[in-house]
Amino acid sequence: MASKPSSTSYQLLVLAFVVYAVGVGYFAATRPNGKWRSPFSWHPFLMTVGMVGCMGIGSVTKKLGGYTNTKLHGMLASGGYLLALGGFYAIYRNKNLWEKPHFTTAHGKAGLALLIATVGPMLFGVVFLHPDWGLDKTNKDYRKMHKMFSRICMGCSWCTALYGMYSMTKDPVELAIYGVPLLILAPFTLV
Repeated sequence: MASKPSSTSYQLLVLAFVVYAVGVGYFAATRPNGKWRSPFSWHPFLMTVGMVGCMGIGSVTKKLGGYTNTKLHGMLASGGYLLALGGFYAIYRNKNLWEKPHFTTAHGKAGLALLIATVGPMLFGVVFLHPDWGLDKTNKDYRKMHKMFSRICMGCSWCTALYGMYSMTKDPVELAIYGVPLLILAPFTLV
């Protein structure tokens, strides 16, 4: 759905992202035993709220077009990145507390790579595309590169999140609770 969403569609998408991010983020945070385990539980919760919720809303907000929505898109995406950094800190701290090595799994390595990669489109957007001071804010090639790389990072982060969920539970119902909404939201967000 590359076209501009209607007002009703936009509101439903924002609601879906908020419900998913908070509800399913909490659900993931309490796997596998149904209990919040601090600081570990902050990792899936903050990652889901940041990389899915805030960045997803930021993506659909940008599709509305205009000055205000462009600025809001940047704030939401940047805020989502900061929340993801909080999720990174939580898992890093948790590994330190348990004296476990860092970045030993495919999920951990992919997550770290995506946190580093996501800095690129964020900084690129601020420096070159910001509607107030962007150095080349009307350059269509820059805008296209920013959009494509951002969507790749977001899509890969969603896959990495689902893979992290898979490392906590093999229950197909629990995996579907996390994964199916992402599949439903993807065409409205990543396309």
